[in-house]
Amino acid sequence: MSWTDERVEKLKKLWAEGLSASQIAAQLGGVSRNAVIGKVHRLSLPGRAKAGGTAAPRAPKRQAPAPRAPSYNATSRPAAPRSAPRSVGATALRQDPDASIFEEIEIDRADNVVVPISRRLALTELSERTCKWPVGDPLKEDFHFCGNDSPENTPYCTYHARLAYQPTGERRRAASR
Repeated sequence: MSWTDERVEKLKKLWAEGLSASQIAAQLGGVSRNAVIGKVHRLSLPGRAKAGGTAAPRAPKRQAPAPRAPSYNATSRPAAPRSAPRSVGATALRQDPDASIFEEIEIDRADNVVVPISRRLALTELSERTCKWPVGDPLKEDFHFCGNDSPENTPYCTYHARLAYQPTGERRRAASR
């Protein structure tokens, strides 16, 4: 099917009369509803009011309050909720997120644990046998991975595996302090 000048004129006329894309497709024959919608957009035809309603402006919807940020620090009080500007639609993607909402986690390290010196590997230098523990901020130049030897079937060296995989009982004790 091709869009001839006659069919385009008929499409414009039916669109101006307020017919739906499905109704226009049925009258034109040989085209789908999506083909009609695509042609309407390519022709930049003006939009129409929604069927069954008036063009009166509506009152803006009431927005829910901003969600409360969770606190991950078991030794301090919960973080106070912060009010953040709310927006509607795709403009929410344009906001800069507030990275200071979350508190830093305090980890109790045993005195007899030796922290290994990292080999400072980049992502492309990692292998199956290297520790993949990230060190630093990924947006900074000095970001790297630990890179020490890791035991078979684990992504981390023995030190970072102890940090990542804590038994349930220890986590509960740390949370109750």
